[in-house]
Amino acid sequence: MSIAAIDEGAATGELAALFADIRATLGVGVVNLIWRHLATIEGALPWAWSAVRPLYVDGVIEAEAERLRARMRLLDLPRVPSEVLTSVGLDAAAMSGVKTVIATYDRSNTMNLLALSSLLASLDGDVALGGQASGGRTGGVEGALPRLLNESDVAPETWALVLRLNMLGERDEGRVLASMYRHLAHWPGVLALAWTLLAPADADGSLGGAIADNLAGARARARSLAAMLKPSSAAHLPPAERAAARKAITLFVDHPIGKMVTICRMLRLAIR
Repeated sequence: MSIAAIDEGAATGELAALFADIRATLGVGVVNLIWRHLATIEGALPWAWSAVRPLYVDGVIEAEAERLRARMRLLDLPRVPSEVLTSVGLDAAAMSGVKTVIATYDRSNTMNLLALSSLLASLDGDVALGGQASGGRTGGVEGALPRLLNESDVAPETWALVLRLNMLGERDEGRVLASMYRHLAHWPGVLALAWTLLAPADADGSLGGAIADNLAGARARARSLAAMLKPSSAAHLPPAERAAARKAITLFVDHPIGKMVTICRMLRLAIR
């Protein structure tokens, strides 16, 4: 389930500058795992980021993400009452941290799904011409995220719950661990709530159906966004590295990003 990635704190020089630019451009306090994984492939991160960055800067991706969220098929999860949140150990400060984590991934995953899907569509020549895209930027998610936890940082039962959650809505044995669950492991009670909310929908197939529908909608729109990418964006990465980067992006779009777009949105609405 582990995948190679550069820790944000370990980045130096040009890589640190790239990470800072990604955080600032997306308006979030984290560099998502896909970008940190691409940094392990020679030349892949600057290649991919330079190709899609203009769509973020112009506000196109942000506006498209808002439209996608408005059209998404979401399951009607019960809203969690404040007394339930208190009973699992969430005071005001903890609740603020939880909201920041979920909001950060709700924002960044949706934007990254559209941008990276458009890059894949461009590479495949699967471009829908004639579509119009308008831009518009708003404020990002304020607040720093807590440290990204590893297995050694938490109790065994907490890590086991992280892994169980990662299997929800998954069709590929969960081989890429979604970072949001690692951030939420600071509050094991929230992980338990997430499991309680999502597991029934996973068991009856409705969660998987919603994920598939929303992923299909994002891919359809990405075909139009692909027309806005520069045709030469893939020209500066050698074939072997380009193939590795494309494989990595496909994996993330199909699995962790593709499923977490729906899951993050549903949890954000339920845990308020």
